[in-house]
Amino acid sequence: MVRTKYTGKVYRIVVRSELSERYASAFYGMRMETEEGLTILTGQVKDQPHLFGILNRLYGLGLELLSVEAMPDARLSTEADCNLSDEPGA
Repeated sequence: MVRTKYTGKVYRIVVRSELSERYASAFYGMRMETEEGLTILTGQVKDQPHLFGILNRLYGLGLELLSVEAMPDARLSTEADCNLSDEPGA
């Protein structure tokens, strides 16, 4: 069986509440946008444990999760948005 490197998928995660930029470091590698009382995180998630880590951080902040959507055909607009290799502690 030949295994190929899993490159992940782009996810869009929406929570109720507008997070300030000071929380951006908790979601390193994700683009964070706020609008109309919501925070939208978009970025490449490398595998399921990575996704669960993001969801656990949101839970730990007491945020209401509204949606998690895999964007199978999405490409991030900049290399910096999907560069997870420089993640602190990785």
